[in-house]
Amino acid sequence: MKKSSFSFCLLLIISLSNSFAQSGKPLFTHPIGVQAYTYRNSFPISVVATLDTIKALGITEMEGPNPKNSTPEEFKKLLAERGIKMTSIGADYGSITKNPEEVVRQAKFWDVKYVMVAWIPHGKTFTIDDAKKAVDDFNRVGKILKDNGITLCYHNHGYEFGEYEDGTLFDYIAKNTDPKYVSFEMDVLWAFHGGADPAKLLYKYKGRWKMMHLKDIRKGVANDLTGGTPQVNDVALGTGQVDLPGVFKAAKDVGIEHYYIEDESPNHAAQIPVTIAYVKSLKE
Repeated sequence: MKKSSFSFCLLLIISLSNSFAQSGKPLFTHPIGVQAYTYRNSFPISVVATLDTIKALGITEMEGPNPKNSTPEEFKKLLAERGIKMTSIGADYGSITKNPEEVVRQAKFWDVKYVMVAWIPHGKTFTIDDAKKAVDDFNRVGKILKDNGITLCYHNHGYEFGEYEDGTLFDYIAKNTDPKYVSFEMDVLWAFHGGADPAKLLYKYKGRWKMMHLKDIRKGVANDLTGGTPQVNDVALGTGQVDLPGVFKAAKDVGIEHYYIEDESPNHAAQIPVTIAYVKSLKE
């Protein structure tokens, strides 16, 4: 990190810490995790140096799997040496629906309880037909994973919040997937960007949410159903639009088990320390 960026980051952390100072017990008491995609540009340069950076931030959990320039065996060893545990892995929709047994094998290698799918294939807009197909696929694949001691989690991406009947297409997915086989991972930014209230959504489907991607979105960015926004719109937690104290309280109430920072911004190196300071500053 350049000296100017470091100085800005330090000043912002101090400023935010003072702004967020509260009395009471810490609201967030879980280990801090990170989604490996956050470091997609750093891992190809040096896996070891990137993991050392992650360790230095106090991050002890990761959602993976391994980057392309490191074998699963090598990456698992490097994580263990730094006290970082893989607690979830992502799987592509096509891969998990065509060959769920291979995904089970990978999950068992990493010794994780959760596998998340972050995108349902669809055309220009996400339709009820897309949702119905996803429901059928998730119920089928989810049972295979559950029979092997693994829980399938669908990660919302914003496009699912289009209106359908008296709710949304996400409501359709939640109501028609079997809770025994299908759970969810809340992506805070994408839920908000799609027009949902993340805290209310957590309470609405209490018991279904297992994990969370910690993200905030730049002030002034309008909501839409595209499931996409420029990566520069990812900002440090507490500096964007989302009511994060409300989200963290709801997450604690509904029993979220794993929290992963996912910062897609090119400025993530400066933003992640700010995010961690904010999370630690929250009080009940």
